[in-house]
Amino acid sequence: MTDNHSLVVTTDALTKRYGDRTAVDHVSMTVRRGEVYGFLGPNGAGKTTTLRMLLGLVRPSSGTATVATDRVGALIEGPGFHPYLSGRDNLRVLARARGLAGTEVARALERVDLSNRADDRYKGYSLGMKQRLGVAAALMGDPELIVLDEPTNGLDPAGMADMRELVVDLARGGQTVLLSSHLLAEVQEICDRVGVIHDGRLLRESTVAELRGGTSLRVRATPEPEALAVAMRLAGDDAVRRTATGLALDLPADAAPHLARELVAAGIDIHELTTVERTLEEVFFEMTSTHHEEHVS
Repeated sequence: MTDNHSLVVTTDALTKRYGDRTAVDHVSMTVRRGEVYGFLGPNGAGKTTTLRMLLGLVRPSSGTATVATDRVGALIEGPGFHPYLSGRDNLRVLARARGLAGTEVARALERVDLSNRADDRYKGYSLGMKQRLGVAAALMGDPELIVLDEPTNGLDPAGMADMRELVVDLARGGQTVLLSSHLLAEVQEICDRVGVIHDGRLLRESTVAELRGGTSLRVRATPEPEALAVAMRLAGDDAVRRTATGLALDLPADAAPHLARELVAAGIDIHELTTVERTLEEVFFEMTSTHHEEHVS
């Protein structure tokens, strides 16, 4: 059970309709203080609309959204800045408007690794640099909650790695990060918990580990029919699948030695025996395809 004081964001049946189209459909989610929460879904799933309702930028059709802090920094749908001002001057304008100290600007630029290009005009920035400046703007004022909509958009692999490291550092420092992404590997690497949204509906909310489930064993052995018989005897008929590379067994990693002994005792040659964890990508596509089939039927 989660203590309500540890919740920074709570939504209850949050819904947004545009005419006949339901963009967000009864989403109930919770974001806990100090965690990195990944809001995961394909483009058009309802992520940005949900975040905009959380921040009071869009009025819900029904349901509620509660944010338990006034100190919120956000980057939603790409940053908007004055093209002829430098990156530094753009942040100075924002800092003055928010009543923040000038020192916040240099600190934010350093955190996103833009200090060396801070005096260049914004219009000359690459897409990745614009994204970094948007994140810098969100970080000014030391917010308790930071909402980032697709923060690695436009970044090269090195920039993406830097952004992931920054997000993890923010959470280590006690800040809460709610980030939306369609990049499953990114979410798997840095998020404590995830909410999976598809067609406007929250399909699941849990830790990444829970979502991925346990490990399984993959074995390549000959003769395969005899190996299959041994595997089914150990794991059960429904827990063994034939794959293109051998057999997949829904057994924990510590069952591998026992499986190896049983196969050898049956005169079976083992060519490969490995432990495999499902990726978030596999789980996600499994969930969304099941949801799509239910929706169609």
